[in-house]
Amino acid sequence: QVRLVESGGGLVQPGGSLRLSCAASESIRGIYRMGWYRQAPGKQRELVASITGGAMDYVDSVKGRFTISKDDSLNTVDLQMNSLKPEDTAVYYCHALKLTGLTRGNNYWGQGTQVTVSS
Repeated sequence: QVRLVESGGGLVQPGGSLRLSCAASESIRGIYRMGWYRQAPGKQRELVASITGGAMDYVDSVKGRFTISKDDSLNTVDLQMNSLKPEDTAVYYCHALKLTGLTRGNNYWGQGTQVTVSS
């Protein structure tokens, strides 16, 4: 069981920045993929950014504005969000996929942190 705890959400004006952090309860070296999802009211949860091994991936709408990074020594995964837009407003969730076999794995979620972009 991997426990994930997010921090860093809040209210920011358009064009501003926020940094989200996700702390895992165990070493992230053994986790196949870690990432950030978000869910806005009335919308489906979407993948924002992920790290699989050393490869990072982003949804098109955040490319060039958001950066995902990890610190294996601290067991944290951060999401630096710059040039925030009102449409970035959502609850952001940390996610971990830990493999249990070649084609199987368990998904773990944090409790979510609210990000609101508004003037």
